[in-house]
Amino acid sequence: PPGRKVLIVYAHQEPKSLNGSLKRVAVEELSKQGCSVTVSDLYAMQFEPRATRNDIVGCLHNSEEFNYAVETWEAYKRGGLSSDVSEEQRKVQEADLLIFQFPLYWFSMPAIMKGWMDRVLVQGFAHEFPNCYDSGLLKNKLSLFSFTTGGSEEMYAKGGISGDIRYLLWPMQHGIMHFCGVKVLAPHICFAPEYVSEEKRKEMLNAWAQRLKTIWKEEPINCSPEWYFK
Repeated sequence: PPGRKVLIVYAHQEPKSLNGSLKRVAVEELSKQGCSVTVSDLYAMQFEPRATRNDIVGCLHNSEEFNYAVETWEAYKRGGLSSDVSEEQRKVQEADLLIFQFPLYWFSMPAIMKGWMDRVLVQGFAHEFPNCYDSGLLKNKLSLFSFTTGGSEEMYAKGGISGDIRYLLWPMQHGIMHFCGVKVLAPHICFAPEYVSEEKRKEMLNAWAQRLKTIWKEEPINCSPEWYFK
């Protein structure tokens, strides 16, 4: 619907890749609906994945012993986080839907995207005990993990060599998004695009465009261990 805001956090080095095309399709389809779409292209931005002292501007809360979680929490409260972090937080704050677009690396997201999670989802901004999971500070937002795999769908079946793909989604969807109160839509997975025909890759892009047409009508998944491990 017009006026909805979407942030696409995108991690791929090559615009001509399937990931690049999936990102482009999302921008086109959602813009066509009247949504305003922002893309954080992490490689193009040379986004810093490391959580360091540089993320805090000015004096430390405790200069004797550096504790990243405490220092960023304190810095967030006084508006003292580095500009690249606060810029991403602003984009997250404004978004109704967060789409994460990436190739699966070693059963997880690429380091540059994990670094985005590590640095942006600061205590005080995204969660603050006991305000986590259903009461996380980013409630009323939706998220969606859209990614490509190297292995085939059979490999990621429950009885397959890699185990159920849902096991891999547990740390990403549950441990990060749900922890911060964000509701999670079903993932969008393109299995083994490198091993299929050009025709099949076109179908993958088409399926994504189709899904996005009705994305705002979708219900979030059941955010409980059953969804992942039943």
